[in-house]
Amino acid sequence: MHKGVFFFPTDYAIEVPELAQELENRGFESLFLCEHTHIPTSRRSPFPGGGELPRHYIHTHDPFVALSFAASVTKNLKLGTGICLVIQRDPIVTANTIASLDMLSGGRFIFGAGGGWNLEEMENHGTDPKTRFKLLRERLLAMKAMWTEEEASFRGDYVNIEPSWCYPKPVQRPHPPIILGGETVHTLRRVVEFCDGWLPRAAPAGAPEETMAKLKAVADEAGRDMSTLSVTVFRPQPARETVDAYEAAGATRVLLEMPSVARDDALKKLDEYAPLLN
Repeated sequence: MHKGVFFFPTDYAIEVPELAQELENRGFESLFLCEHTHIPTSRRSPFPGGGELPRHYIHTHDPFVALSFAASVTKNLKLGTGICLVIQRDPIVTANTIASLDMLSGGRFIFGAGGGWNLEEMENHGTDPKTRFKLLRERLLAMKAMWTEEEASFRGDYVNIEPSWCYPKPVQRPHPPIILGGETVHTLRRVVEFCDGWLPRAAPAGAPEETMAKLKAVADEAGRDMSTLSVTVFRPQPARETVDAYEAAGATRVLLEMPSVARDDALKKLDEYAPLLN
């Protein structure tokens, strides 16, 4: 089972290129970056974690720009989004960005995607929260077409792309793996229908065995082979028994939380996590 970290790449924390190098030097498999384009000050949407919105949500770099810097100073580290807010992004531009990053990094990108929780943030991007998951589905399907077809096109209720040449193509075939965030049964059905893996938060998803059993039940119902699906667990407890339990249950990857802190504190946290790699 792979071990990586997820990180809010903020303007006051350790710089992403240095973090990426330190992760690779220590033997971590991956770096996943979170995304928020902005946070409307109205704060109508309550923070899902409860209480005040943490500071790092307001200060994030663009994940694709930051991952490009990480790619330039590493050779093997996997580079992921956790999550990319697809409902807030133009699918043509995003498909081109991902294909470019995948090519220039030598095929190291993992596409963590999701629908988001901040309703006013997505509304500012012109997205109706009530239909965001239908939009998510069409944008992901359209991007898959642009990555895999010579003359790509898509027709849907929300996305329409006339036959077009879309280059570069990703290095990974047929495309970078798409892993979908969320914990509801609706998320699981979307994973099974049009994604390559699941990206659940550890606590809402339940115990390791329960997490894997939920996905298997939906996959079996739809006739999807579980061996074609990965499971990347987000924010598990950073303890040996927890990590071992996910590995025993069949998880593909765990992502430990890297706080948005300055360099010295960030390196101390990596040293705390290092024993979990063995």
